[in-house]
Amino acid sequence: MYIYHSGEKALEHETRFNCLLDKLETELVSGNRNPEHEKQYAKYFEISTTPIRGTKVIPKEKAIAQAEKDYGYFVLISNEIKNPILALETYRNKDLVEKAFGNLKERLNLRRTAVSSESLLEGKLFVQFVALIYLSHIKKTMSEKELFKDYTMQELLDELDVIEAFEHPGSILRVGEVTKKQADLYKTLGVTSPNTL
Repeated sequence: MYIYHSGEKALEHETRFNCLLDKLETELVSGNRNPEHEKQYAKYFEISTTPIRGTKVIPKEKAIAQAEKDYGYFVLISNEIKNPILALETYRNKDLVEKAFGNLKERLNLRRTAVSSESLLEGKLFVQFVALIYLSHIKKTMSEKELFKDYTMQELLDELDVIEAFEHPGSILRVGEVTKKQADLYKTLGVTSPNTL
């Protein structure tokens, strides 16, 4: 069993927990209690109701602090992998596959196939498959060049996504301005920058 801490996950957990507490308090004060939240009401709040003052809600600081101390921690369990770094890399690769399917649906527009024949569907699936190969290669290169310190894969793709190209029949491809930051990224990734094509 390997225990890890992530600052990004800690922030995500804190935001989610604060939203939950706000929601629970609103439900209690407004009198619109949700039966499914009764255990959470009791766990995180002291609740008193009087005919004159209505419902008074006081947060249970100890219970809240107990929940907060676990922000950002996650556990991986393996019967085979004996190295914590390898276990994390394996987990992230699994996460990459899930995100790749997300990319197929969102970024690569495969939520709806929108084709009228089987041959067009096969063509579209082939293009998506090639795109996933590129994404896997980019992820591998980002790991090797330690780009994940400064970018998520989405941020890197978004950074390069704004380069415009203009093509006119009978003319050479014209590429819009490539910033120094973008050119440096191409160089780090081992790819020829578009403005030198």
